[in-house]
Amino acid sequence: MAGNGPPPKPRKVRRNADPVAQTVLRWERAEPPELPEFRIERDGQLVEFVWPERTREWWQMWIDSPQAEHFGSSDWQYLLDTALIHARLWRGDLSAAELRLRVAAFGATPANRARLRMVFAEADGADQGRGSSGGPPARERCGNLRPLPGGRADEGKGA
Repeated sequence: MAGNGPPPKPRKVRRNADPVAQTVLRWERAEPPELPEFRIERDGQLVEFVWPERTREWWQMWIDSPQAEHFGSSDWQYLLDTALIHARLWRGDLSAAELRLRVAAFGATPANRARLRMVFAEADGADQGRGSSGGPPARERCGNLRPLPGGRADEGKGA
């Protein structure tokens, strides 16, 4: 019976055009900097800061990462500040929340890379288009299969 119930909500029309124009930047790949030497104040005296070995390994991991070829100078500077947070974490000075947020922006975990729509090129070509299992495509395995008479597809056809 028509006319009962609330009226339908108006449909939203989706427009995929970006309301803000995109800024195109000239790309310049930057070489990774070394972890710097500097002094910090401890007990009223300036002492040389010593990077934890774990942070040095972490820094080298980023230098060797596939993402590094896409880092510009501002990326490396941001990651350098992040290295200091990493060092403080390994010394027991901080919690991991800020570090987690910062490395997520660089695609540190599989979930981060998926959110950033990053894929590894070797993985794309390794399966040669056969899918993730590496086996033959479904059409090759099951190409000639047909439904059996009397199966679900034939229900209600007056058997």
